[in-house]
Amino acid sequence: MAAPGITGRTRPAKIKKRAAVQKRKRDDVDVEKLERAVEELDPKVLTSRNFTDLPLSDPTKQGLKSAHFAVMTDIQAKAIPLALKGHDILGAAKTGSGKTLAFLVPVLENLYRLQHVGVDAGLGALIISPTRELAIQIFDVLCKLGKQGHMFAAGLVIGGKSLESERQALTRMNILVGTPGRILQHLSQTVAFNVDDLKMLVLDEADRILDMGFQRDVDAIIDYLPKERQTMLFSATQSRKLSDLARLSLQDPEYISVHAESKSATPQTLQQNYLICPIEEKLDTLWSFIQASKKSKIMCFFSSAKVVRFVYESFRHMQPGIPLLHIHGRQKQGQRLDTTAKFSAAKYSCLFATDVAARGLDFPAVDFVIQVDCPEDADTYIHRVGRTARYNREGRGVLFLAPSEEEGMLKRLEAKNVPIEVINVRQKKKQSIKDQLVHMLFKDPALKYLAQKAFITCAKSLYLQKDKEIFKLKEYDLEGFAASMGLPGAPKVRFLQGADKEKKQASRQALEVSDESGEEGEEEKRKEKPVRTKYDRMFERQNQDVLAEHYKKLVKDDDDVRGAEDDSENDAFTGTANGGGDADEFMTVKRRIAADSSLSDSEFAQSSDNENTRVRKVVALSGASAPLIIDSHRREKLLKSKKKLLQFKDRGKKLVYDDEGNPHEVYELENEEDFRAKGRPEEQRRLFEEKAREGVAEADLVDKEVVKKKRKEREWKRRERERERDAGGMDAEVEGDEEEDPLANFLADAEAVVGSGDEDGGDGDGDEDGDKEPVKKRPKKWFQSDSESEEDGGKKGRKGKKKKKKNKGMQVVQNPETLEDMEALAAGLLG
Repeated sequence: MAAPGITGRTRPAKIKKRAAVQKRKRDDVDVEKLERAVEELDPKVLTSRNFTDLPLSDPTKQGLKSAHFAVMTDIQAKAIPLALKGHDILGAAKTGSGKTLAFLVPVLENLYRLQHVGVDAGLGALIISPTRELAIQIFDVLCKLGKQGHMFAAGLVIGGKSLESERQALTRMNILVGTPGRILQHLSQTVAFNVDDLKMLVLDEADRILDMGFQRDVDAIIDYLPKERQTMLFSATQSRKLSDLARLSLQDPEYISVHAESKSATPQTLQQNYLICPIEEKLDTLWSFIQASKKSKIMCFFSSAKVVRFVYESFRHMQPGIPLLHIHGRQKQGQRLDTTAKFSAAKYSCLFATDVAARGLDFPAVDFVIQVDCPEDADTYIHRVGRTARYNREGRGVLFLAPSEEEGMLKRLEAKNVPIEVINVRQKKKQSIKDQLVHMLFKDPALKYLAQKAFITCAKSLYLQKDKEIFKLKEYDLEGFAASMGLPGAPKVRFLQGADKEKKQASRQALEVSDESGEEGEEEKRKEKPVRTKYDRMFERQNQDVLAEHYKKLVKDDDDVRGAEDDSENDAFTGTANGGGDADEFMTVKRRIAADSSLSDSEFAQSSDNENTRVRKVVALSGASAPLIIDSHRREKLLKSKKKLLQFKDRGKKLVYDDEGNPHEVYELENEEDFRAKGRPEEQRRLFEEKAREGVAEADLVDKEVVKKKRKEREWKRRERERERDAGGMDAEVEGDEEEDPLANFLADAEAVVGSGDEDGGDGDGDEDGDKEPVKKRPKKWFQSDSESEEDGGKKGRKGKKKKKKNKGMQVVQNPETLEDMEALAAGLLG
């Protein structure tokens, strides 16, 4: 007998059972009990550090237990109780102190108490991180915590993945983790993406997100979000700027700073050192350090992606004895994920990276963090060095500083409470790799090109740094740095040109001085250095090929050039004796035109040359209407080049000749009066069309006559060939050929008939016309041989030679073997 409540249809029963379980889970949630526990929670009184002492739901407790999280860190103990009560939070803590759990636990709990679950609920929490790797790491931790009973739908949206698949899944998401660019793209392009019911906004590494790099994206995202929400900001270096707080619409935020009272902004287990290393010795020092630490896990930070690629490729060819990896922002997403996974799983490895891996990434058991290129500020240093000594583990950070960078960088680190000590390099263990790099770059042009690009990007990064007290471009030995990379010389960089840089700095300094000194200082500056206009520069031009005559006719005034003291400028132009005047004069001479209009250009040029101090001469070129004026050594060199003189000669005209032999241009415009005299344009068009139609008809008749003539000629030739074929091999003579001798032809035909007879029946056609068809030969008798036919053919004269050639392939039997061969040989001998 079947049990009650169980039917024979098993498939629908399973669906109903699953739905009932899901419904029972939602109904069994004791939201009121959790709400009362959270209200009774007092963050100031809380002394326990265990997660079990917090008013958390069972799924969250099970998730923390499965992930082996039992005791809260300082930032978690202070931030989680306040976040559970719904406060806005500004959290600042050291790197590796567990900030991710400090906002993930409140996100799960607050949405759990609100029962913000399902497709109809919409998006409840939005977590934004600056890099893709950090977003993936946050999403992984979220999945570990929520897979033990939470029913939220969580999603990850980052660049480098399919946009269409993300659009289809966004409508079902309750918690979303992503980067600013991709989130803004979905907000502006995905129609079904609704954030009107958002409850929580979390910014991880908030100082980086609120920086200039993401400022526009974050401002645009906030415009889409509702004002009534809970906002949490977490970072290792937090900002209290009122502008940032106003942009995020924070309401009475709670500022939590764990290391504010501590002596150091970095973990106590982190040993920090720096060494003085000139820029040209960085690669040698780095190689020597890697050789001495092969059984370690090392991260090396550089300023640009091109430098990372060059160091990785060059070191990989030299085989240091430790696995090498590299990561930078120009890699594809899949390659970056593979690199992070390999480095996390490796026991000994060396990772070359840019600042894309400097924030938030949790690589286990990193022994050394080497900052080969100086960070742009102290905050970047803290984030870089925070990849080691995480969760109370030991680690070591080493910073390479050039001599010019030491003083400024140490001031910045001291202001951020970063303890750092100087160390030295043992010169005995230091190895030079310059010769190896030179040899590799000589053999591999692609690596040499990469080295040049790396040098340019490194120099550009130094040039664009904001803190000029640390980064002094003139203090770096860039030539030596290029040589240390294996390059034969430093590549040319535009912004490193000394003259241009000094001009830009001078203009900026002049602007600052003018702002400080006021109007009086500005007037004095103008008096000392007059402003040069386009008109002033026009008079300074010399050796102009274009509009040269125009410049020579200009008159230079004393007032136009303000403060000019160099008299050499007047040598290239006409003097100011006739055109100069006081500044109060109403009319001044700007251009001198010859008084006598009958003077030609050459004469005027000669007269103007007499006025100038510069010696000029006029050269008449053959084929040129205007003479060439030589007023400089450069123009005098033109006389030696025929190719350059062509531009001063007149262009030739293409002529056509009519039937009478008169030349005309290819295209001639008819006089308007003559055109109107011929009649109206419509009438002329009609006459032209009739004339053209008659011409076409005449040409058609001529073509038909030619075709008819050719057809008759082919028919006549065909009949001739038939007549010759009927004649039995007689040669056809061409009519009207007076050069051939009829008697000789008759004798040749007679010999051919007598020699061959009816037996031969061969072609006696001696005409050279190749259209004649050969006449079929009669079969030979049994007693005739090849030699016999050849002897007969030899008597036919000129006509018979052709037939002898046709029988050339027939051979006479020399050694008879059979009776038939003997009979053929005897018949040939008897003739």
